[in-house]
Amino acid sequence: MSDVNADDWVSAGHRPMGFPEFVIVIASIMALNPLAMDMMLPALPNIGAAFNIPVANHLQLVLSTFLIGFGAGQFIMGPLSDRFGRRPVLLGGMAVYAVASVLAVAAPSFETLLLARALQGFGTSATRVIATSIVRDCYVGRRMASVMSLAMMIFIAVPVIAPSFGQAVLLVTQWRGIFVVLMLYGLLALAWSVWRLPETLPESERRSLAPADVLAAYWQTVTNRQTIGYALAAGSVMGALFAYVFSAQQVFTGIYHLGHYFPLAFAAIAAGTAVAGFLNAKLVGRLGMRVISHGALTLYTVVAGVMLLTETLGMLPLALFMALSALMMFSFGMMVANFTALAMEPQGHIAGTASSLYGSITTLIGIAVGTAIGQSFDGTLLPFSTGFFLSTLAALAIVLVVEKGRLFKPHHRPIV
Repeated sequence: MSDVNADDWVSAGHRPMGFPEFVIVIASIMALNPLAMDMMLPALPNIGAAFNIPVANHLQLVLSTFLIGFGAGQFIMGPLSDRFGRRPVLLGGMAVYAVASVLAVAAPSFETLLLARALQGFGTSATRVIATSIVRDCYVGRRMASVMSLAMMIFIAVPVIAPSFGQAVLLVTQWRGIFVVLMLYGLLALAWSVWRLPETLPESERRSLAPADVLAAYWQTVTNRQTIGYALAAGSVMGALFAYVFSAQQVFTGIYHLGHYFPLAFAAIAAGTAVAGFLNAKLVGRLGMRVISHGALTLYTVVAGVMLLTETLGMLPLALFMALSALMMFSFGMMVANFTALAMEPQGHIAGTASSLYGSITTLIGIAVGTAIGQSFDGTLLPFSTGFFLSTLAALAIVLVVEKGRLFKPHHRPIV
């Protein structure tokens, strides 16, 4: 995007920041979540050895408890931000994240570590909800989708490098050093937000925290066909992605015997999502959210079917698995920002609460599906490929119902 274009896109809601800085700040606070997730992947065997965890599948709890805190926290953060504004809730969540990182560094037991991980996830729930709400405060429609795509392109680059970064930390220190790095990054993002990020929700648009009002906002969110439909679909496709992340270390080191090269393979595959974010930001204004996301969901379904078929036939070597996984990541990247924008489009006046409920629904469904698939790992890719295919079919069916069978066709106004 040229400087002229960037200036044209500046919203008064986030001044004095210009458009490029706004996108980078949003991406940096959103990146707290994937950084805390994916830096841990190379350290799972070390954590298992430190706490004498004999069952490898149990180490997936280091990831799933983080996501449980992340999913549950979003129920709270949205209504709070609609009442008190975006800044105080965001800064408070980031402070919780920093404190939880300190607890993880000092954790004397596996149970304490899991508590710290849940608190980290709870803290990052504020960053995800508030980032989405701030974007919705400042932009709407295809512009919102483009801003989200640009932010996603930057923050999705984090999972590409995070496992390699975690592996690098392990070369010079123990696994606890990863939490030191996470704490330092959180403090840096917190300082930048304190210094530059303005409040984007005017006093006149703030909502009451009275239970009746909060429940009314939740009811309005879940009864909107477009919002709840795309939340359920996003949760289904996210389940396959979480299952991939939960079992990636076991797949690459246990099935394909990559050892310390695992972070490189993970990075190569995750790069597809960053590419998708860049393309989506360029194309969504011209083609629209539905054309792109529905096409990506169709590709996601085809990839899932091919992976299940080849694994069933015993014909899924490393090169093919990596190619299919990269396509999975690419199609997910073309879906996620557009699904979010489509779900949030009808909810501008309750953006915080709607973002919070949307995030909770998608994350908790993703955790449930991803954990079920991940805990079924049996030394083969059959449980993952089966779960991937079934969850993708569910997402496609949901979108078909939401759109009343009219895929790829834009609407003049949101579906209700």
